[in-house]
Amino acid sequence: MSLLNVGARALLANQVALQTAGHNIANVSTAGYSRQTVVLQTVQGQFTGGGYIGKGVDVQTILRNHSELLTRQATAASSVDAGDTVRMARLRQLQEVFSGGPSGIGASINDMMNALSDVVSSPTDLTARSVALTRMDETAARMRDASQRLDEIGYTVAEQLKGSMIAVNSLAKSIAAVNEQIARAKGNGQPANDLLDQRDQLIRDLNQHIQTAQVAADDGSVSVFVAGSQPLVLGNKAALLSIEDPADFGAGSGKKVLTFQQPGSATKVELNESMLGGGQVAGLLRFQNNDLAEGRNLLGRMAIAISESMNTQNRLGLTLDGTPGENLFAPISLGNAVTGSANTSGATMGLQVADPTRLQASSFEIAFTGAAAGSVTRHSDNKVFVFANLGELSTIMGNNGLALNDGGAPPGAFAGAAAGDRFLANPMVGAAALLQSLQYSPADLAAANPINAAMGPNNTGTLQLAGLKATGLPNPPGLVLPPNANPTAVPPIAGGIQLQFNAGTPSTFDVLDRGTNPPTVVAAAQPFISGQPINFNGWQMTISGTPKPGDTVTVGNALDPQYGDWYKRDAGNARSLMDLRDVPMFDGATLSDGFASAMAQVGTRTQSAQYAAELSSAIAANLERDRTAVSGVNLDEEAARLIQFQQAYQASAKMLQIAQNIFDTLIQGLGR
Repeated sequence: MSLLNVGARALLANQVALQTAGHNIANVSTAGYSRQTVVLQTVQGQFTGGGYIGKGVDVQTILRNHSELLTRQATAASSVDAGDTVRMARLRQLQEVFSGGPSGIGASINDMMNALSDVVSSPTDLTARSVALTRMDETAARMRDASQRLDEIGYTVAEQLKGSMIAVNSLAKSIAAVNEQIARAKGNGQPANDLLDQRDQLIRDLNQHIQTAQVAADDGSVSVFVAGSQPLVLGNKAALLSIEDPADFGAGSGKKVLTFQQPGSATKVELNESMLGGGQVAGLLRFQNNDLAEGRNLLGRMAIAISESMNTQNRLGLTLDGTPGENLFAPISLGNAVTGSANTSGATMGLQVADPTRLQASSFEIAFTGAAAGSVTRHSDNKVFVFANLGELSTIMGNNGLALNDGGAPPGAFAGAAAGDRFLANPMVGAAALLQSLQYSPADLAAANPINAAMGPNNTGTLQLAGLKATGLPNPPGLVLPPNANPTAVPPIAGGIQLQFNAGTPSTFDVLDRGTNPPTVVAAAQPFISGQPINFNGWQMTISGTPKPGDTVTVGNALDPQYGDWYKRDAGNARSLMDLRDVPMFDGATLSDGFASAMAQVGTRTQSAQYAAELSSAIAANLERDRTAVSGVNLDEEAARLIQFQQAYQASAKMLQIAQNIFDTLIQGLGR
């Protein structure tokens, strides 16, 4: 009987081993499956006078080949890889918007500015004027198209975030359900290997969306935490995650946050984005709240700067009809700053452009600690500026190219707010979508200067006119045109403004208003430096050479009848428009190089993200390879085990056959 028992135990043990090897082979391609091994133990032998006689083998347990450390490391690395990869993919889409080549925005801006050179050469050529206006319309169209593409990217990101939230909440519920099954199975005294594999795979899938930390409980369940300490899964209970607008500024902020809601609670807690770690949700939020926002700010700043600078200069010139120029582009309204949800004063803060050359591609948060004191945070570099009064606040915003008003119509001066009030100024977002060309008639391009200048006919020095343009600065008062001549007056009035040079060193000149007779001195003994611009009444003149005492320069109104239709052949203002391409506007970059600077900023981000993605992918692949080396199924090994256990099973069956023969012989012998 002992031999029969030994054979039976061996047969059953080898059958379990064969079944386990077959289970491994069947699940060789199952995601998250851990190779299982039968652990055998010797049955306690029976003592006899001749020693202990063995009683065979039993199956102690089915061992799950699994390393908790490697699994957690591989899961975390895979989560970081997922976040870096999805952000890199989105940044590549953003980079396509800021691409170069003949079809890019940079090429259209250069074509627009270069087209003005033909107008400068031939101000009466209607074809040249038409080409310049067409280039302006094309630039505006490309700006709007780029803005639309950014909106499409933003919409795609928002939809992907929604999909991730559905997946995260579903996976959290599944983990909670498996936790409950594992806790029940633990009472059997043996590990539920397949359930443990299923839970680990669910956690790996969850970490593709959001990085988690896990803490094992005594009942076999695992608690899953997000953002450092928020329990997404506790035992068999799962919380809810969702993407919402931030509570402080709402949808007006243009940002999204991840919120956490405990089971049975109606309160949603905003999770700190910097605490999310890896996962697609973290990568997408970082892209939307930072990368995409920067792209929109860069594009919006370019649109505003082009519109404001070219509109201002065109309004200073004269058209072919002799009328003051009008806006080349539709003015872009910056709107009002977003008011904080906790504000108590009811104050509104309007925004407008103060200086297009100082605009920053950034949003600003203005926080008041008193009615007129507080701080300004520039989000592009997180630099904080403190102000003690509204004058300092105005200076801070002016240094960033913006002016504040009360947000009314018509706007008045910003009067301050209550302590604790916060405002979010986000003027650049969406500005490019509003860039629209207004002028289509070639005669409406204000190519002529509203003023002209001439050296005195009796000058004995070497003075030469190097440049003349209308600037409108300072504003107020803006451009003040010289008075017209009045030959019928007694005595006649010559008109214009005259610079009359004095004797002595260094050279000086007096400014005379020739609208009266005799001319009135309006500024005496002004210093003169050859080649240095002279600014007066909203126009700027540059003179080179050395004057002699008594030399004069006259600046006249271009529409003064004594000059006839000279303004039609003048291209001074067209030259000023063309010269805007060399004006530093974008953090030191000129208007013509501004798009190249934006391309470089976006390209740098993309290159950095690509490097991070490649590095995290390599780390994740190495750790997954280490995990698989412990838990993965090797078909060659399992095939060898099948043969081994098959032979052992056959030997066990032979043992039973022999035991049966012996037993039959014994019975037959006793029967005689």
